[in-house]
Amino acid sequence: MRHKPRIGDTLPAPEPRSSRFSRGSSSGQADGEEYKGRRRRRARRSPADLPDAPALDETALDDEAVEQRRGRERHGRPVGRYLMCVHASATSTQIAVLEGRMLIEHYVAHDDDTQIHGNLYLAKVQNVLPGMEAAFLDIGAAKNAVLYRSDVQYDVEDIEESGPPRIEQILRPRQAVVCQVTKNPIGHKGARLTQEISIPGRFLVLVPGSSTYGISKRLFDDERKRLRAILDQMKPHGHGIIVRTAAAGATAGELQRDLGHLLRQWERIGERSRTSTAPALLHREPNVAVRVIREEFNPSYRGVVIDDRDLFEEVHGYVASIAPELSDRVEYYDTGSEPLPLFERHHVHEQLHKALDRKVWLPSGGSLVIERTEALTVIDVNTGRNVGRSSLEETVWRNNLEAAEEIAHQLRLRDIGGIIVVDFVDMEQKRNRDDLMRVFRDALARDKTRTQVFEVSELGLVQMTRKRIGEGLLESLSTPCPTCDGRGILIDETLE
Repeated sequence: MRHKPRIGDTLPAPEPRSSRFSRGSSSGQADGEEYKGRRRRRARRSPADLPDAPALDETALDDEAVEQRRGRERHGRPVGRYLMCVHASATSTQIAVLEGRMLIEHYVAHDDDTQIHGNLYLAKVQNVLPGMEAAFLDIGAAKNAVLYRSDVQYDVEDIEESGPPRIEQILRPRQAVVCQVTKNPIGHKGARLTQEISIPGRFLVLVPGSSTYGISKRLFDDERKRLRAILDQMKPHGHGIIVRTAAAGATAGELQRDLGHLLRQWERIGERSRTSTAPALLHREPNVAVRVIREEFNPSYRGVVIDDRDLFEEVHGYVASIAPELSDRVEYYDTGSEPLPLFERHHVHEQLHKALDRKVWLPSGGSLVIERTEALTVIDVNTGRNVGRSSLEETVWRNNLEAAEEIAHQLRLRDIGGIIVVDFVDMEQKRNRDDLMRVFRDALARDKTRTQVFEVSELGLVQMTRKRIGEGLLESLSTPCPTCDGRGILIDETLE
């Protein structure tokens, strides 16, 4: 049975060191859907803060530009809204993202074959199911992965019949195809695949063989125009490009280098696919810490603290190569000289315990009850000890607004995906219901994972979906009870 990490696991203490943190020196690299259908975050850089577009032949940043990108400092220490804590153990790596002192995101990566999201494979088609419009492919994992008709790419000239081709006309058993994993295997389900490949970089996402051409909607209009002017001169023939939010303020030279790296990476993948025998791994995504830093790390982070020396060296070298101005924000946490483990010092330990509870208390005395099932997640909002002051309608309205903010936080922290049904306390006035939905959508807009929210139903329920990529926090840090098989009850066998 796979070993699950326990909250607060620590590494054996290395030799003591004199200083609390050992800073690295400053010398020293997604998701293709990032730009689609997402609301803008509240905290964004002003257009006035963004530098003018440089000439396309620029290859490096000068000292002044590097200094501008370092971010704010106070008393010689970096200042930022977020802090990332990385704890590595013998079997897993855990990453905690804190906003101030509050834990907002948590990632767990086990050192096994289930963390394959983003990997590219030369897969072998095992069988095609026309009735399901899907095919099962062997990627070398314990379970076959599934490829749906909507994710299949094909050449129109290869299809003899007219009209939309069926999946059995495109794929056949024992055929080798290049696919990318879009969802990790969860429980009894295998991984989900797509043939629309996307290769993420620091600033760009390369979509080979596509005409996709997009820029993150989270960027200001002036910055989008500047980046589009640069990309019009460097867009590769036969490939699509998506510009990420991290490209805000990036120079033409940085974008060109990122694109060149992605094109060389795609060439290597193509070469491996021509010389390998299916099933074969063509490209593996880097360590979870490197992936999260590639997606998230920017000047709004006051630091990345890592308690493993080897991982620190890897991450620091990576940051020094893609963002040298931020390399001094990557710090090593010496567990030999520190009295507390990393997660305990930053109170991650206790916040994780609370995030595993079924009930969540609200500041005013109300509560949430979160129940997860195989089909969906149900969240019940209660007023609890919140008795209000003036009227029932106002009490319920204020309680629901608190609940909306906390639900968005819990969904992000617990990484709950799929169908979600929220039972807010009933309100009589329509303007209060509209106000609730506005606050709820604004709170969800801070979540980088795609969500879709519907209006309050006739039964007073709010239905929504949140994209599911992997297992949630509870599944990552627990195993089903061997006695009741995870049901939470024991059958009275004396009644049989």
